Amino acid sequence: MQEDILVIGAGIAGLACAQALKAGGMNPLVVDKARGPGGRMTTRRRDGWQADLGAQYFTAREPAFRAQVAAWAHAGHCDRWPDQPVYLEGRRGTPVADGQERWVGRPRMSAITRALSAELPLRTERRVTGLVPTDRGWVAEFADGDRSGDMPRVVVAVPAPQAAALLPEGANTLHAALEPVRMTPCWTVIAHFPQPLALGYHAAFVRDDGPLRWIARDSDKPGRPPGETWVLHAWADWSQDHLELPGERVAWTLLDAFAQVTGAAHRPAGYQAHRWRYAASARPLDAGYLLDREAGLGLCGDWCAGDRVEGAWLSGHRLGQAITG
Repeated sequence: MQEDILVIGAGIAGLACAQALKAGGMNPLVVDKARGPGGRMTTRRRDGWQADLGAQYFTAREPAFRAQVAAWAHAGHCDRWPDQPVYLEGRRGTPVADGQERWVGRPRMSAITRALSAELPLRTERRVTGLVPTDRGWVAEFADGDRSGDMPRVVVAVPAPQAAALLPEGANTLHAALEPVRMTPCWTVIAHFPQPLALGYHAAFVRDDGPLRWIARDSDKPGRPPGETWVLHAWADWSQDHLELPGERVAWTLLDAFAQVTGAAHRPAGYQAHRWRYAASARPLDAGYLLDREAGLGLCGDWCAGDRVEGAWLSGHRLGQAITG
């Protein structure tokens, strides 16, 4: 079967778009620079423990996404996270009473993107460095010097700054639409402790001064292996100010802050820092997606539709429907 549209990016937006394209009768090919699908739904695994490295949970509001979440839950790919987070200040936790129903992938967040990609042609470890227009559409150039075949259409489903770098200079309309988007970074640390931490809560939005914005016991999420594994997310401003610090220094800074805000005395048995250069959108668009029909180029992502997992899925899904409709 000959592919007729290239989707760059195997995060939730790109995969949702590819599924909608396939449902509409097209034959998408998905490529991603990573070793597997996921994007910011990635889970990091080590011997005997794991942690969701990016998105910590998701909510569902729009009817189309609620239906999709229900289908994932029925298939065993996600579950409700019953533990309500707290607002943490001065080592006291106040329950978050926002009435939101929080969902997580089961047995890990990346189960969602694994399910989305299961019936799609996906080529991993394929970093696209540029798009070249041809008489028959587009050719993608890869970091290893290889080139794709001619594709009549291309969907770019990566963070806005990376999408802008891939677009040719002549794509003026899309470049202009991308210009106001501002994405922010996030330093993340995952830490595995040798014994339980008796903190009295499972996740918290941190309100104390310092680098931490969010902490969560990943091992308390449904379907996770037993243990004591925590995820720490830094504030965007702090992450930006310390973006180029070595990961080791960032890890110990955030671990020290974790000990300060929680009172936890134990040091982790293992830890790892990860830098998300484009973690969230400070100024997301409300367009849903971007599409230049004449050029055969489409763009989608959470930065296009409200900066959440739900927004990413809706952006990709609706772009796929627009292309095939």
